Amino acid sequence: MKRFILNKRHWIIRFGLAALALGLIVSWVEGGRLCASTNHPVALPKDLAVQPVTFSSASGANLSGWIAEGATNRGVVILQHGVRSDKSTMVARAKFLTQAGYAVLMFDFQAHGESPGEKITFGYLESRDSEAAVEFVKNRFPNKPVGIIGISLGAAATVLANPPLDVQALVLEMMYPTIEEATKDRIEMRLGSPGRLLSPLLTTQIPLRAGCKPEELRPIIQVAKISVPKLFLAGTADQDTKFSESQAIFAAAAEPKQFLPFEGARHQDLHDFAPTQYEKAVLEFLNAHLK
Repeated sequence: MKRFILNKRHWIIRFGLAALALGLIVSWVEGGRLCASTNHPVALPKDLAVQPVTFSSASGANLSGWIAEGATNRGVVILQHGVRSDKSTMVARAKFLTQAGYAVLMFDFQAHGESPGEKITFGYLESRDSEAAVEFVKNRFPNKPVGIIGISLGAAATVLANPPLDVQALVLEMMYPTIEEATKDRIEMRLGSPGRLLSPLLTTQIPLRAGCKPEELRPIIQVAKISVPKLFLAGTADQDTKFSESQAIFAAAAEPKQFLPFEGARHQDLHDFAPTQYEKAVLEFLNAHLK
């Protein structure tokens, strides 16, 4: 009987070690997938006149972008896409903004679309791309007010820039609060609530994968340091960045600030989800602050 118990414990230990090893291997592979560059060709839009441009970034990439100019050029809006996306996803926003008289810059973050890069860094290197975009439009459109619309990764890159970007207005859509919470949320979507306990298997890879510490990927901390007007947009059914997390970010943000929920929206294109609501709110906000 004693020998049977010892054998049982032996097999339990071996099973536990095997499961741990498998978990480490799977998490390492998944970490590599999440950070992998997503470079690909991006076709010019067929229904919007744009001028291709390139500009260099401190991220090390030469960024690929498009300029679309409004008839009156009342100001400039920089459009920043989400993770594993590219500038073409911002064309619908560029259309209504140029019709309202704004010039628009759309560009691919490093390691996205047509901008070279070895790895996605969840806002760390991408924040330097945001800095480069602001510098580029200020040189291209001197003395014009500048605003930014950032989606998810694009919002995080905007907020993580240090020092804060020299712009007049920010529209921040579905931004994650911390990389730890972002990781937990996405694991929970796949494995349920207990899966949140596995998040350290991914977040401990960040220094190796992204070249920064997890503490450097916490937009909820940075929003308290940004004094320009901010409009936060969030879907009430978002599971990638939970609505309660978006509310917490808004609570932590410095004034002036506004918050607009999109009832029933998930982590998706909010302009496509509710174009009338989106355009009305964004244009009112930009018209008020880009003077």
